[in-house]
Amino acid sequence: MKKVLCCVVMAGIIAAALVLAGCTKQKSEVVSAPVAPSEAGVTVRLLTDATGIDDKSFNAAAWRGILEFYGDTWENTRQRGAVYDVVTAQTQDMYIPNIRQATDEQYDLIVTTGFTFADALTEVAEDNPNQKYMIVDVDWVELPNVLNVIFAEHEGSYLVGVAAALKAKADGIEQPKFGFIGGVPGATITKFEVGFIQGVLSVLPDAQFLDYYVNSWGEPGLAKTQAKTWYDSRVYAIYSAAGGSGNGTIAQAKEYRIQGKNVWAIGVDSDQYEEGRYTDTESAVLTSMLKLVETGLTYGLNAVKNKTFKGEVITLDMRAEGVGYSTTNAAMTQDIIAQIEQAKQQIVSGQITIAATNAAAKQIPGFPQDLKAVDD
Repeated sequence: MKKVLCCVVMAGIIAAALVLAGCTKQKSEVVSAPVAPSEAGVTVRLLTDATGIDDKSFNAAAWRGILEFYGDTWENTRQRGAVYDVVTAQTQDMYIPNIRQATDEQYDLIVTTGFTFADALTEVAEDNPNQKYMIVDVDWVELPNVLNVIFAEHEGSYLVGVAAALKAKADGIEQPKFGFIGGVPGATITKFEVGFIQGVLSVLPDAQFLDYYVNSWGEPGLAKTQAKTWYDSRVYAIYSAAGGSGNGTIAQAKEYRIQGKNVWAIGVDSDQYEEGRYTDTESAVLTSMLKLVETGLTYGLNAVKNKTFKGEVITLDMRAEGVGYSTTNAAMTQDIIAQIEQAKQQIVSGQITIAATNAAAKQIPGFPQDLKAVDD
């Protein structure tokens, strides 16, 4: 039976964690000596898939968490290679070798990002019970030396759905259509999609929806092509939860807004306003669902530092400030923000409950029945 320990992190801990804000390295040689101890008393290696920390989304947020923990910045990684590092696997067959290498180098904590690492991490962690590991976006690696961190993506996605719908309503869009572009299908990405749709439907119960899965985290060209097709067929806004692939959606929205077309992209994981900017004051990214992966990294690093680390599953939801939305774009008017904040408070208080699976969401009146989303 799957062991899920929903940990609502105390407000003080999360407040400290949220002081965090926002180069990929080739596989290094295995060394026999352990890494040097850090000023913080913790050493860490981040392991990512092929999209690396330059994905401007999920992996970038994890890297920010590490940098801020050590007091470094994106521009000044003074302790990299000494007390923290990152290694990118260009193919999945490098997952196990990269995890084993980090284990051999005796990092205090080894972090993997994304559910595609789950099988590889399980294999290595079982062989190394004294090594501490952490995996983000997985809740089923039931080992005493693995910390699982998951997020309530459906809650944050609900808010950006509300934002997109309110903007369409303000613009007087008739029979509005919305799109969702996912990366690799799975329960985690399903939470993004069904949450977004529920948010839109709470404002526009007759809205129409389209969805598409790239089946990759690193194919922005495929997302861009699909986005163009949808925008040309009067889709108003597209929300992408596809890692680096989602940058293709933003690129297409940016091109069309430069041409004067009223279309929007919705960003994910990090505030992607800058990716969509086409003038000094305008961006094609209306808002972004903020998945504060950096908060999870801080939790794990502090657990090692404070000697409280254990194999468990923690869930960072909206109450724990693990998810949210961005307000950088001036197109997010105060009236729209006020209505989103009201919905946010209703989620935190329990007045609004959001389905997290496709199966549960399909029971909601008006929810689309033919999505490509899958529940694991």
